[in-house]
Amino acid sequence: MAMSGSDPTGGAGIQADIETLASLGCHTAPVITSVTVQNTINVLETSQIDEGLIIEQARIILEDMDVAAIKIGLVGSEETARAIHSILVDYPDLLVVLDPVLHAGGGRVLADDSVLQAINTLLTPLASVVTPNDQEVKMLAPEGDTLEACAMAVLEQGAHHVLVTDTHENPLEVHNVLFGNHRMLNSHAWPRLPGRYHGSGCTLATAIAALLAHGQDVVSAVYQAQEFTWKSLQAAHQLGMGQKIPNRFYWVKK
Repeated sequence: MAMSGSDPTGGAGIQADIETLASLGCHTAPVITSVTVQNTINVLETSQIDEGLIIEQARIILEDMDVAAIKIGLVGSEETARAIHSILVDYPDLLVVLDPVLHAGGGRVLADDSVLQAINTLLTPLASVVTPNDQEVKMLAPEGDTLEACAMAVLEQGAHHVLVTDTHENPLEVHNVLFGNHRMLNSHAWPRLPGRYHGSGCTLATAIAALLAHGQDVVSAVYQAQEFTWKSLQAAHQLGMGQKIPNRFYWVKK
């Protein structure tokens, strides 16, 4: 199941979740948390779906279908976080991948202080994997003076694993660092591709959820999801005037 906002560009949000899950052999049960007005340059407007309707969307599917994992994307409001939390506590055996979408690629802030607090208190403690980028992990744990300290603080909030992405340690490489069990587990570097990409974080988090749903352990799923995401970005399309759209079916022969 994917719980996220709708992106009319098809590059991020629930549309990215559906493509990623399909490419990796999963069926998507999409639950819309918000509707956005955006292009490949930036998000212009968001409108949150009613809290009760989010709960109804998710609950009727969970009562009908065998769901293996849930990926959570754009939360957008404290009410949305409460709605998602009410679902997660009723289904404690589900694997949960939380992608804390706090700002758009074009810079628009998508989460105020109340949303940050709700994510930290309601959703992070129930997450199998949290996937913030280097800026988002600082927003989630502003008390940390290093990225590692911020990641440890998110673990202390209850998350089982934290994958901090694109740490900008090297201008030629993207470094992603996985934390768990109160320590750094591993770090992987990928050649930094030119340009900017719309939906890279959605792709990565959803790929992790897909691979966990297939029964892989977290370390293996995180690595293979990074590889899938990098190849999707390498084959990205320039469909608009802004960021490139990942090609999540890069493996299909032209």
